[in-house]
Amino acid sequence: MSKFQFPKSIASRPVYGTLAPRPGKAHLMMADAEGAEALLDLAAQDAGLMGKAHILYIPRDTGQTYTDRLRALEPAQLYVGPSFDAALPRLRRVLSDAHMGLQVYLAGTEGLMGRAAAEVTAAGIPLGAVQTEHRGSVARRMQCVHCKGITEDVTTDPFTCSHCGLNLFVRDHYSRRLAAFQGVCIDAEDPGNVPEPVELYK
Repeated sequence: MSKFQFPKSIASRPVYGTLAPRPGKAHLMMADAEGAEALLDLAAQDAGLMGKAHILYIPRDTGQTYTDRLRALEPAQLYVGPSFDAALPRLRRVLSDAHMGLQVYLAGTEGLMGRAAAEVTAAGIPLGAVQTEHRGSVARRMQCVHCKGITEDVTTDPFTCSHCGLNLFVRDHYSRRLAAFQGVCIDAEDPGNVPEPVELYK
């Protein structure tokens, strides 16, 4: 299994649950990598759900491991793409065409769930209609609070900003609008005094 038990943290840090079938005429499902496992588990709870489901899936480094299994569920529509950015126009189109009562299911990495949830709420769909389940990597999407640049898939603390080169402390403070955790310069008062990076996330 690819589940991770997140430790208790501050209020802004997202909390994830377990996907469960909900009644509705339309179901939007988006997942990346091992997030497909959560969709497969969801389908096992209610096989009829897939006939009304539009799945957007990004395999990442899992290759074909889950793609054929998702296809075998026979969803109403299945999109398999190389990245979130590649899937974004399709996600926005689905949201723009959505009717009241759309149920949204997001699974996989925090980066995918956060970015997708931001798009969903920007389209006017309430957070109450969105379910999330974390599966797979716990690498973080981080924003440097100094240059505002985003670094994807951060696995160590501290880490080097990919935009401005500052050494940043990984914090649990989270921006839903940006779908990113916030990183702050760790050696601002004592330049060069940077502890050895420790791998905290994979």
